[in-house]
Amino acid sequence: MKTFFRNIPINHLVLGLSLCLFFACKEDSKLTKDHLVFRYNEHANISSLDPAFAKDQRNIWACNQLYNSLVRLNDSLQVEPDLAKTWSISEDQKTYTFFLQKGVFFHQHPIFGKDSTRAFLAKDVVYSFNRLRSPKIASPGSWVMQSVEEVIAVNDSVVKISLKEAFPAFLGLLSMKFCSVVPTEMENLDFRSSPIGTGPFYFKRWKANEKLVFRKNKRYFEKDENGEQLPYLEAVAITFLPDKQSEFLQFIQGNLDFLSGLDPSYKDEIITAKGKLRKKYAPKIAMQKTPYLNTEYLGIFLEGNNPALASAKIRKAINIGFDKQKMVTYLRNGIGIPANYGFIPKGLPGFSDKIYYTYQPEKAKALVTAYRKETGKIPQVKISTNASYLDLCEYIQQELRHIGIQVEIEIMTPSTLRQQRSAGKLESFRASWIADYPDAENYLSLFYSKNFSPNGPNYTHFSDSAFDALYEKAKYTDDRNKRQQLYKQMDAIIMNKAPIVPLYYDEVVRFKQSNVQGLGINPINLLNLSRVKKIPEN
Repeated sequence: MKTFFRNIPINHLVLGLSLCLFFACKEDSKLTKDHLVFRYNEHANISSLDPAFAKDQRNIWACNQLYNSLVRLNDSLQVEPDLAKTWSISEDQKTYTFFLQKGVFFHQHPIFGKDSTRAFLAKDVVYSFNRLRSPKIASPGSWVMQSVEEVIAVNDSVVKISLKEAFPAFLGLLSMKFCSVVPTEMENLDFRSSPIGTGPFYFKRWKANEKLVFRKNKRYFEKDENGEQLPYLEAVAITFLPDKQSEFLQFIQGNLDFLSGLDPSYKDEIITAKGKLRKKYAPKIAMQKTPYLNTEYLGIFLEGNNPALASAKIRKAINIGFDKQKMVTYLRNGIGIPANYGFIPKGLPGFSDKIYYTYQPEKAKALVTAYRKETGKIPQVKISTNASYLDLCEYIQQELRHIGIQVEIEIMTPSTLRQQRSAGKLESFRASWIADYPDAENYLSLFYSKNFSPNGPNYTHFSDSAFDALYEKAKYTDDRNKRQQLYKQMDAIIMNKAPIVPLYYDEVVRFKQSNVQGLGINPINLLNLSRVKKIPEN
């Protein structure tokens, strides 16, 4: 333990953090009992509670507590009803008709007048979807609506969505938090101070860089199998400790209920080299693990000024210049699958079992030598990352040095990294892509030329006419098997052109306090707290 923190006595650190948490949580303890409050930390902070900007996990988790969408995914990634009770799809696959739930109300707010709330209506769906694709809003999720021709309210309880062309993945697309429904009254409100949805919790307060609090929505429309009102919890408290070591310490002390993922600062402390929970924590802490629809990778900005990265030889040399299995075994304690295949991760239809790149140091050296003969220059590369992935990047740096590539590592805060990546200011970057919906189109959208960042997720600015043609064909192919074959062809183009370096296909790893019940786990690592209970400790 004491090796986590240098130059700071561990007992002083524990005392300091405990005092900070005590004062931060003192007000909440007056409001409700501890076993009714779910506490977790968001080290990367939360940038927005507007679902139109729920583009990464930190915002998605928070928005998932506040809002509902027409449909949602269960833990098996099956589409199921949410605000829509049922739906029908026309024979030509271009018209979706949704029949809405009744008895659903928005969170209370003075803007609704004397009743403080009103029922959710079809017009709110129309408003939310039109808002999502509005240039004025400039949502990073506007691309979700690219295939939509029109959204109309047939009446108060029926919504019809017309597509420009058939798009088989559209239903799954609507489960994204971008597609959350907000009231038309949000036109006059600020999402930071007054986010209004229909979700299991409502917004209470947000103290910048310190804490965000949600409270139970007592008029939430869902009940459990026994008819009991959901959610069970009275509140959700999110803190913003920026240091993962501090977050871990708070968790093992019982001050946080949940910890997601592994960080180099504590992974060896909590799990063994074989990826098992250490016995000393087993009585009080439980570990959950499942395949994760998340590909970790290095992205390369193809419109940058680095001549080395403009060379396919160097991009391919990087792909085969380090041992991914060794990286996962020793730096990830065996959590994850080495990404020797394509960009589409294992577990998702469309994944190809074709091996594209394996560790081949001699071949990598030959590619680098060929580049040097052509240009007369030593290839130099800068990889931008945040501190959580420094160990991975340092490993890659060391290995690539052996094949003749000089690597500089640039460390940024997560928010700066995201901004710079989106703006095209990083020549290469460590990134991850987590599936928002269970279709491989979700991954391939990162390479479609019409999705160039900052208006879409194509951060590498990869452009290939053959890829685009296959992408557009797949969007309108209803036959699932044929669509998956098209996905594999696109994946092959990406790997052969090498605008990215896949590192590993991740696994969801969660740790929770033993008194937490009902916290599911799913391949997209979505945090759903509507059915979570905390058993009072004696």
